[in-house]
Amino acid sequence: MNHAQDARATERRMSDKAIIPAPAEISPAAVTPVEAAAFGSFASGVSLTIVTRLLMLLGTVGSSVIVGRWLGPEGLGSLAVLNTTIVLALSIGSLGLTSANTYFIAKDRQTLAPVWANAIVFAVFGGTLVAIMVVTLAKLKPTLFGDVSADLILIAALSIPFQFLLALGLNVLLAMDRIRQLNFMDAMAPALALINAIVVLLILHSKLKVLVSFNTGATVLLSAVMLWVIARLVARQYERVPLRPNGRLFKGALTYGLRFCIPLMAATLIFRVDLLIVNHFRSAAEAGVYAVASQVANLLTMLPGVIAMLLFPRVAFKQDQSGEFAIRVTRHVSFLMLIMCAAVAALGVESVLVQHFTGTGLPLVIPVFWLITLAVSVGLNLALVPIFGARGAAVTSTLSYSLIFLFVAVYFCMKTGRRPPEIFLLRSRELRHLLAQVGLGSTTTSSANAHE
Repeated sequence: MNHAQDARATERRMSDKAIIPAPAEISPAAVTPVEAAAFGSFASGVSLTIVTRLLMLLGTVGSSVIVGRWLGPEGLGSLAVLNTTIVLALSIGSLGLTSANTYFIAKDRQTLAPVWANAIVFAVFGGTLVAIMVVTLAKLKPTLFGDVSADLILIAALSIPFQFLLALGLNVLLAMDRIRQLNFMDAMAPALALINAIVVLLILHSKLKVLVSFNTGATVLLSAVMLWVIARLVARQYERVPLRPNGRLFKGALTYGLRFCIPLMAATLIFRVDLLIVNHFRSAAEAGVYAVASQVANLLTMLPGVIAMLLFPRVAFKQDQSGEFAIRVTRHVSFLMLIMCAAVAALGVESVLVQHFTGTGLPLVIPVFWLITLAVSVGLNLALVPIFGARGAAVTSTLSYSLIFLFVAVYFCMKTGRRPPEIFLLRSRELRHLLAQVGLGSTTTSSANAHE
């Protein structure tokens, strides 16, 4: 994620390697006053999103507890496999367009309407194609999904086009800095999953097949709401660009997205494929136990994940090749993550620092780093999981997180000329300001440094 000896010289070097040329500057007349202001408070956005994610976690854990209690570890493991399959299909099949849309809209918000029109077309046709591929794979290679039946996979796969639309829509809201709408739409998925678990299992006393059907229906409903939310956003623009697909923009987004797709796909596989491997070599019950452990790791990486998400469009908008803003944010994340848990700190810090590259054109070496890490992760999982089960998967995850962190950190130092202490260690005034924010320091000092 995004984290110079000479800013202009660095900009020239990076622009020579840029994948996508920068679009024209944003015309204030083309957007509403809120949009012309570009972005709101970064800290407020992070705080709101963290609170939302914690509420989402309650919904996710609550539904998992209900499923585990009424359907047992096998049912929980089967549901986790289905969810993982959908996540993998979305990450691989989206071709990186989710992040590409954020990148383009954040740089030039006049592209909102045509980019969203492209997204709708892609979700319908691309999502349907991916769903067909998942169902076909389940019929040809049922052992890949363990004990999960083909009927369950078919029901879950029906949600894929709508999952595409939701994911693309969330990234549009992110690019437009509509953080409240983003968090509301994001929170509805686990909330409906919890409601479905209560209704299907506790009230109707039905089985997993009915629960998966209800979850698919909830996804269809949410995608319809997303269409309405973004339609209102498009209508608010003063100079309305026609809401129709644009081939030139789609080609540019696909160029960026395909390059971004490699690290995205590799990261998703590293974070998710271990569950499928545990399910394949051991059992659905052990996969269910490992899924619960994975949720704990997800909790620890929640803060850097939120910061990274909100940092990306800001870097894309500013196009600061020196990485100064990314470095400042990375120092704070490094400090907080080391306090929380050193084992997950590497992944959290990497997720923030690499935004400097994703927001400034994404050099080819970043996808290469992820491919190497993916190869190491899959190899270690295949070697350790058959012998040690979930414990082997946990060790592999720790080593993989550390490896990608080292790759990105070393490359960032090479490209920016910054030393590791500058990137990862809080400066004294930043520490004083941080302590003041939580009531442990002088408010006078905090006010003096607030502009930083």
